[in-house]
Amino acid sequence: MYCDRTGEGMKGLNKREIVSIAFVVSLLISNILAVKLMAIGPLVLPAAVIIYPFCFMLGDIITEVWGYNYARKVIFVGFFANAAMVLFSYLGGLLPAATAWPHQDAYMAIFTMVPRIVVASFIAYLLGELLNSYSLEKIKSWTGVRLLFIRTIGSSLIGQLVDTGVFITLAFYGLVPNQVLLIMMLSQYLVKVGLEAVAGTPLAYLMVNWARDDRSDTKMEDPIRFS
Repeated sequence: MYCDRTGEGMKGLNKREIVSIAFVVSLLISNILAVKLMAIGPLVLPAAVIIYPFCFMLGDIITEVWGYNYARKVIFVGFFANAAMVLFSYLGGLLPAATAWPHQDAYMAIFTMVPRIVVASFIAYLLGELLNSYSLEKIKSWTGVRLLFIRTIGSSLIGQLVDTGVFITLAFYGLVPNQVLLIMMLSQYLVKVGLEAVAGTPLAYLMVNWARDDRSDTKMEDPIRFS
């Protein structure tokens, strides 16, 4: 039997669970999109940049409303969910393809990442997300409940710097000239931070105010204000 614990959310799910699921789903989508490179003018970026900043934003909401300790648990759930997706996608590629299905090479190209890329992605994700969450809670201890945009943008500047720097370095160092490596880091970092600042922060205000009346086992604070 279902029960509505939010009063307005999905039946059987409270708001904390809804945001946590959205975080993990956005993470998995971003890792699938990451295999495609897109060009924006002179910039070559992974397609994941259109959603990965929102993964950070959802992490910000979880930390802001339910605290760093709970956010850390969700981050590790995302890590293991991503690891499972990578593992079973690879195992699926090892299964013999039907003769009527001519897309085995395309499947392997998309879903079987180079081990170096996988390791770089996992390490960058853990360090970036944990530091982003920790930084937000630390900044909140200075600002109080007001000035949410300072916390979301400030923590993202730190978390995305580590995430992007660690991933690009571990994945591509020695494979491309150092100058190209720095351009890749800078371009991805600016695009990710810019997207979260412009699109993610206004959405964070809406979602944090929506989530603060959650009835999970955590202490809620008063809704934030712009003023």
